Amino acid sequence: MKKLMAASLFTLSLIAGENHAHWGYSGDTSPEHWGDLSEKFFICKKGVNQSPVNLNRFIDAKLDPLKVQYSTNAKSVVNNGHTIEVKADGKNSVTVDGIKFNLLQFHFHTPSENQIKGKNFPMEAHFVHKSKEGEYLVVALMFNEGEKNKNLQKMLDSLNPKEGNESEIKKSFKPNELFPKDLSYFRYSGSFTTPPCTEGVRWIVLKTPVTASKEQIEQMHKIMGKNNRPVQPLKARVILK
Repeated sequence: MKKLMAASLFTLSLIAGENHAHWGYSGDTSPEHWGDLSEKFFICKKGVNQSPVNLNRFIDAKLDPLKVQYSTNAKSVVNNGHTIEVKADGKNSVTVDGIKFNLLQFHFHTPSENQIKGKNFPMEAHFVHKSKEGEYLVVALMFNEGEKNKNLQKMLDSLNPKEGNESEIKKSFKPNELFPKDLSYFRYSGSFTTPPCTEGVRWIVLKTPVTASKEQIEQMHKIMGKNNRPVQPLKARVILK
């Protein structure tokens, strides 16, 4: 398990240096205890710009259109013990504030972590990006229960549910093919939603959800379990829309 956690981008060990404290979503390692599990996780308890949040304190802003340049396919998928994580092949980027952020991976939470006006969604995907300067950006995509998602199914058809067994995605698709046509978004400053809860992360939350079937969501929930951190206080922050 330690080897898997060190290898997975989702554990963020590459972001904050090595950390080997076990964390989870229930019992003694649940989110309310993260800040006490390791001194490297102290921001989980002491941070003032933590994620996820309830997006409900809005300010109108002129937000630039989201510039998405995803040119290559989703490559592999793994149940890493905390989430279902997908890695992409080649160069895929999002440009925000004139900065190009390259896609590292995307992963899922059931139910959603962020809320919109107090509403949780059955599932949320996080597309994690990093710039050359070492800054991070997460694009969040909400899922409603509805029509079967054909691109999500390509991932599920290749997924080995056993923890740690990474599989090649046989029927490839570009990660942004999961996105809705309407890329309007909310924006706020936050953190990673897993230890070490690093702050200074740009969050882009797409306003328009997409659908996945009840069976698809249930299949993913069965593998991941309930893996959403509770919403954190907004404090002095506002949400740009």
